[in-house]
Amino acid sequence: LEEAPGGGEKMRPLRVVALVAAWSAAAGFQHASTPARRGVRATTVEEVVSVPEEASAGGGGKYCESRYVPARRPTGTVSAGPVKIGSSWPIVCQTMSTTDTRDVEASVEQIAKCVEQGADMVRLTVQGLNEAKKAAEIRAALDSRGMEVPLVADIHFHPKAALLVADAFEKIRVNPGNFADGRKTFEEIDYESAEEFEAERAYIEELFTPLVLKCKELGRAMRIGTNHGSLSARIMSFYGDSPKGMVESAIEFADICRKHDYHNFVFSMKASNPVVMVQAYRLLAAKQYELGWDYPLHLGVTEAGEGEDGRMKSAIGIGALLADGLGDTIRVSLTEDPEFELEPCRTLASLGDEAVSDAGRARAAKVPAFDDSETRRFTELIKRDVALSPAVNDGAEFAALHRDGSVLTAVTLEQLEDEQTLYQQLGCLTAVGMPFRDVATSDSVVLAELPTDAKQRRVLKRLASAGLGIVAPAAAIDEASTEDFGKALIALEPSTEAFFAELDETTTTTATRAVTLTGLESEADYERLAATDVAFAVLDPPSDVSRLHASRRAFHLLKTAAARFPVIHRLKYDAASATCPGKPLRKDLFILKLGMDGGSLLCDGLGDGVLVDAPFDTDFLRSASFGLLQGSRMRNVKTEFVSCPSCGRTLFDLQEVTQQISERTGHLPGVTIAIMGCIVNGPGEMADADFGYVGGAPGKVDLYYGKEVVKKGVPNEVACDELIQLIKDYDRWVDPKTDEAAEPVAA
Repeated sequence: LEEAPGGGEKMRPLRVVALVAAWSAAAGFQHASTPARRGVRATTVEEVVSVPEEASAGGGGKYCESRYVPARRPTGTVSAGPVKIGSSWPIVCQTMSTTDTRDVEASVEQIAKCVEQGADMVRLTVQGLNEAKKAAEIRAALDSRGMEVPLVADIHFHPKAALLVADAFEKIRVNPGNFADGRKTFEEIDYESAEEFEAERAYIEELFTPLVLKCKELGRAMRIGTNHGSLSARIMSFYGDSPKGMVESAIEFADICRKHDYHNFVFSMKASNPVVMVQAYRLLAAKQYELGWDYPLHLGVTEAGEGEDGRMKSAIGIGALLADGLGDTIRVSLTEDPEFELEPCRTLASLGDEAVSDAGRARAAKVPAFDDSETRRFTELIKRDVALSPAVNDGAEFAALHRDGSVLTAVTLEQLEDEQTLYQQLGCLTAVGMPFRDVATSDSVVLAELPTDAKQRRVLKRLASAGLGIVAPAAAIDEASTEDFGKALIALEPSTEAFFAELDETTTTTATRAVTLTGLESEADYERLAATDVAFAVLDPPSDVSRLHASRRAFHLLKTAAARFPVIHRLKYDAASATCPGKPLRKDLFILKLGMDGGSLLCDGLGDGVLVDAPFDTDFLRSASFGLLQGSRMRNVKTEFVSCPSCGRTLFDLQEVTQQISERTGHLPGVTIAIMGCIVNGPGEMADADFGYVGGAPGKVDLYYGKEVVKKGVPNEVACDELIQLIKDYDRWVDPKTDEAAEPVAA
């Protein structure tokens, strides 16, 4: 029964009611309106978390130690050989080998390389009994070298292999999605009776219990590692491929462990989508707070890809959690050799330590008190209700801001001297030397001052004619500038005080006006702004306060005041602040810092664009800005690749194939292509993909449209061509744009 509109009750379909009742009994849940019995978990209809102490009712509950002053979530200690995992210990960094586990010598050599680069643990694929039998030889070879690094067995579909490898390896990773459920399909299961659902849960316990008992006996650790795209058909049929389903899948296995008094395990909630991944981990942490559990968390964005994109997506997901004190061990999954995962992994761990350090807590404590438990609900992603003013986007040729997320780019007067280089750095295409917009062109340029030089002003006029916004300090704008740049010119006030003072003047500029916020203003300021014509705000907290917490406060006050203007994050760094702890100033490491700083806000829907200001070239900063928006699932400007990091199961050269496919198909915004080495990380991991390129057999590839195989056994040599043809067949292909390909804009 459920409440009907206007009061009373109505009956849901009988089969669903039976299933809900059966599942509730099996999982130990009861309806929220019923008082919780001793020893029985209680849940709400709306969510798998209840509302603990920190938040008021309806606020979504507690998912970290504090929303307002960062602190590492307290956990128990899990021991994997000599390595300790938990809040009392440093964050553990790990990677995964790409060798065939049956090749003992190659596996040992690769593990040694990883240890040299700082790996605390190394995972190996164990897809069957043959690999499990080699585990003891690998362990013995490492021991003979004096290398005590714990080894982790990656288990899918094969409980017997897990039992065998537990004799040699220190930790076992099991995937609840396929440990007992070997279906490699996406079929929906209709449970017609309570007995059917309960019987499958009993079957899981029957298969999993022997491994639990053996790990307990031998002192082995375990990771209950749920993946978004490989949930079991059983869980999928109840929850869909949702974060809630991920949490309940893991809890089900943990209940079996706890039933046998086995507690030496960690959880993980991986997904290729950083936003889904963050939500799943928060839900799991909240569930643990509710249940009084303290198991550590292993963090990772699965199939993140390679290069800048892979590092950005990892930093968004992992960094957003570390910023709130969540996470005890991490892996950065890159489509690169495993030893190259360790530096970004260590760097993110250092950034996480920095966030919860005394200095980090002191910066957060400087932010005035606020309560965003109602306005920032971690149980769901609710983007801000934003209205783009025609003054910044006329719906035709002029768009200083973009509806899906904006990229603003800082430009100096010196850069205006070399206009063709500047056009290229801003992502413009050109025709007869004139700029026009492309899919990844900066939306606006931001200047510290307006030029007086005629040549420099001509360059700005050409950018304005191409539809870009020209943002400049309000104090620098005069009548001549307004005439030259027209509606493209936007006056940025340095503070709310200056903005309101201009409002109170009898003579005001005709330029469109934006305001700079710090997140420290009064509630009254936000209320007044909400009632004022503001084109957009640039959020730029002072460097001595926590950017994360000041920004959260700003968005809380904006939502409370019902302000609908866009907010652009100014992510400003000098050489010192752009450098990661203990590292040199490098682009690949800066990507990690940027992803953590920006992603920890954007993955909550807090923000409508970015202005990244750092000591790097403009082209890199623009590319990184778009990467941040795309990784945060806001604005797609290129093909999204879901690419597994490779392991011993991979049936082709994943790095080579990924590069080949990305070079030929990387210009398709809105298209997602999954590149998977085998069936384990194949269709089950492609929850977000439009097309899939999956190893089916040695030398053969299966091609997918969505979750459906449309071509099987395609030879590797022609598989990329066939993939492109498949994209064309479904009308998702466009030819790449080039310069000189369109009519020039007016000078």
